[in-house]
Amino acid sequence: MKLIVGLGNPGKQYAQTRHNVGFIAVDELAHRHSIELDKQKFNGIFGTGVINGEKVILLKPLTYMNLSGESVRPIMDYYNIDVNDLVVIYDDLDLPTGKIRLRTKGSAGGQNGMKSVIQHIGTQEFKRIRIGIDRPQNGMKISDYVLSRFHPEEVNDVVNAIKLTADACETWLKQPFLDVMNQYNSSS
Repeated sequence: MKLIVGLGNPGKQYAQTRHNVGFIAVDELAHRHSIELDKQKFNGIFGTGVINGEKVILLKPLTYMNLSGESVRPIMDYYNIDVNDLVVIYDDLDLPTGKIRLRTKGSAGGQNGMKSVIQHIGTQEFKRIRIGIDRPQNGMKISDYVLSRFHPEEVNDVVNAIKLTADACETWLKQPFLDVMNQYNSSS
């Protein structure tokens, strides 16, 4: 069983914000594969299904970004999910809007949701997909920026990044992650 986690913040006011691209990617996978996110437990909302012959759990923590690990760790424990079977999707200020990057390990890079996941699962060595949201311009505070919506001229790039992220997750369920990295890091 694989666990695909999208990081974000719960609530309609955050639904289409930059910080919620992880949630949006999980919603895309759920939509593609008719997986209902209809279970609420482990401080999150999740659903189970089958993608490319592999049983998966799609999880959106409801803890707010900074406490995401409080949802990820309990669901991993309950379903006995190995860290090798985890991928976390989240926003990244250091990538241009619409770019994605896959990695097998690494630091949180200042992303508080990832800091929480790393702290709670006790390792930095897990798969992740970073979706670029770029950095704020004109002196806007980062906290305001990540909670803002995308500008109209960015929407196509973000939609494409979400689709690529979902494609990469689907590919991971049938190929080694290093192969998926090589394929999707060069295509984005």
